[in-house]
Amino acid sequence: MKVIQTSLPGAVIIEPQVFGDARGYFYESYNKTKYHEAGITAEFVQSNVSRSAKGVLRGLHYQWPNPQGKLVSVLEGEVFDVAVDIRRDSPTFGQWASVMLSAENKRHFWIPEGFAHGFCVVSDFATFSYQCTALYDRAADAGVRWNDADIGIDWPLSQPLLSEKDEVAPLLKDILTERLPEYVR
Repeated sequence: MKVIQTSLPGAVIIEPQVFGDARGYFYESYNKTKYHEAGITAEFVQSNVSRSAKGVLRGLHYQWPNPQGKLVSVLEGEVFDVAVDIRRDSPTFGQWASVMLSAENKRHFWIPEGFAHGFCVVSDFATFSYQCTALYDRAADAGVRWNDADIGIDWPLSQPLLSEKDEVAPLLKDILTERLPEYVR
């Protein structure tokens, strides 16, 4: 397993070791010991799968309180995946990191608690998998506008298909401080 650091401390890209032959392939999508050695000591309590069409953008989502860390990957297709540091007083507040995740490259992206997460589908469709460190909490569900100019994410599409919730998500600067995750030094 190869761990690739991003510009956001704690948010890392994981490249599993893939064993393949004429029959197909095998890889460990998660190994507690190896992840702990890489500094990811999270315990996963919920696993989700979503399927989306080309041009769909989901995000930028987070929970506060009751934050979720997410280990995400793509089972079919390809997505442009983004993490945004929204922890108040963080040295990287408002900064983002991205990675292309696909069934072909088999990469995983670890997004720690306190980060907003989003992705857009660049293939005809994508089946997206995410393991979460906290259960979904409707009362804590929140979001940041996908095209917030102060964040400046360079999405690979300009007219995404959005949910109603994502269309009206607030800009980061308009979110009350107490509705943002805390930065723990």
